[in-house]
Amino acid sequence: MTAPLLLAACVDKADLPRPVAQGDPLEGLAVIRQSGCSVCHAVPGVAWPKGRSAGDLAGFGAKPLIAGRLPNQPEILMRWVIDAPSLDPDTAMPPFALTRDQARHVAAYLYSLDDQ
Repeated sequence: MTAPLLLAACVDKADLPRPVAQGDPLEGLAVIRQSGCSVCHAVPGVAWPKGRSAGDLAGFGAKPLIAGRLPNQPEILMRWVIDAPSLDPDTAMPPFALTRDQARHVAAYLYSLDDQ
């Protein structure tokens, strides 16, 4: 069994990420639309395009792992949306020119997607 699978098995769903302090989900959705995240991801709240080359983000807030690899926690998620390759050099997700505030808003939006 690989380490991510072991980690996922040990995650207590009661300790899943909480809303991001000072993050605005509506601002996060606007950043997602402007950044083109839906070119690769299917993003609830974005009608078009509906990307299929990366994971569907529906239910993201209830998932224990980011990209099946990293603990789904706010600080890690903010770093991931800014520069995913710095956390996982094998990811296909490119770095984005986002500010920390923009990443905070994106995280707040993604954590609002908690129903699968």
